[in-house]
Amino acid sequence: MLAIRMQRNGRSHYPTYRIVVQEAQRHPLSGRVVAEVGNYNPATKALTLDKEAVEKYLKNGAQPSSRVAIVLKKNGVKLPAWVKLAPKKSAKAKHADKLRKNQPKEEAPVEAPAETSVEEVVDAPVEAPIEEAAETPAE
Repeated sequence: MLAIRMQRNGRSHYPTYRIVVQEAQRHPLSGRVVAEVGNYNPATKALTLDKEAVEKYLKNGAQPSSRVAIVLKKNGVKLPAWVKLAPKKSAKAKHADKLRKNQPKEEAPVEAPAETSVEEVVDAPVEAPIEEAAETPAE
C-alpha cells in the first residue's frame, strides 16, 4: 500500500518538507521513494505541488497522512470520499475549576458611609457641653 506523506529536509530549527509517495511500511526517512509530488515550507507557507500526480496516486489508493490531507484540501486537490480529515483538537485545561475566570465573583466590601466629613467638623460651631446638674448636698 502506498502513502503520501511529508519527508523532513532542511536544517535544524528550520524544516522544509518533501511531499512524497512511498510504501506505507517504510520509514519516511528511508529514502526509498516511489515519487516526489511536491515541496512544502511551513515557515513561508510556500507549496509546490504536482496536482495531476497527486490525484493519480489518490485514485489508485494511496493514503495521505493527516497533515498532507489538510494541505491538499487547502490547495484545491479533490480528495476521495474515503479520506477522513482529523477533527480539530480543542485544548482543555487540566484543572478548569482552579482558573481565575471560573472562580465565583467576590463582591467588594461595602463601607459604611461616614456620618460627618472632616470639613463639616472643622466648620461646625462649637457647642458647649451639656452640664449635668450636680447635686450638692444641702447644709
